[in-house]
Amino acid sequence: MYKVFEAIDELVTILEEARGVPMTSGCVVPRGDVLELLDEVRDAIPAELDDAQDVLDRKEEIVGGAEHEAEQKLSKAAMEAERMVADARAEAERLVAEATAHAERLVADARAEADRTVAAGRAEYDNLVGRSQAEADRMLQAGRESYERAVEEGRYEQQRLVSQTEVVAAAQAEAQRTVDAAADEAARQRAECDEYVDTKLAEFEDLLTHTLRTVSKGRTHLRGAPVAAVPYDYTR
Repeated sequence: MYKVFEAIDELVTILEEARGVPMTSGCVVPRGDVLELLDEVRDAIPAELDDAQDVLDRKEEIVGGAEHEAEQKLSKAAMEAERMVADARAEAERLVAEATAHAERLVADARAEADRTVAAGRAEYDNLVGRSQAEADRMLQAGRESYERAVEEGRYEQQRLVSQTEVVAAAQAEAQRTVDAAADEAARQRAECDEYVDTKLAEFEDLLTHTLRTVSKGRTHLRGAPVAAVPYDYTR
């Protein structure tokens, strides 16, 4: 086909450059060159037409082959897409199962830690109350004994010095002061014990609050995470 176009371009050039005939619109062209170019065109056209006819004859075969190849590619693409979707679903289910198991372990650990802390706090509280009560009882008993000794000494002194009532009054006052001091000390220790237990319970409450907040964050992230997301970091 390129030979035909080249020959036609040369014919156009010859006609454009041909010498014109005076008083007419005609021109003088070299006959041999024009005939040679026309022969080239005539020889080239059948071959190009045959090639074009071959393409037309094979059109259905070419189109059918292209359609068959396209169908094969589409089928392969659909199978690959289904495989990728299945793999993604399996991976998502695995990640969700792992996240759920991890969250359940965290909740179980938090509950166990809470139970242990509560038990330890109760034991500590009972121990402190028991020691405080024992110390208070001891101090009260010591006060009573001191009071009884003072009273006994006062009575003895009263019997010995009946006229010196000031000594008896002083002994009784000292005995009463000792008892009052013992009662005040017992009350102070009981208040310190209650304050210590309250502090421990407040620390335990903070631990429980932090643990529950951590579990809540994990559950919230688990519910809001995309299906194929990276597992959430529960160590925060």
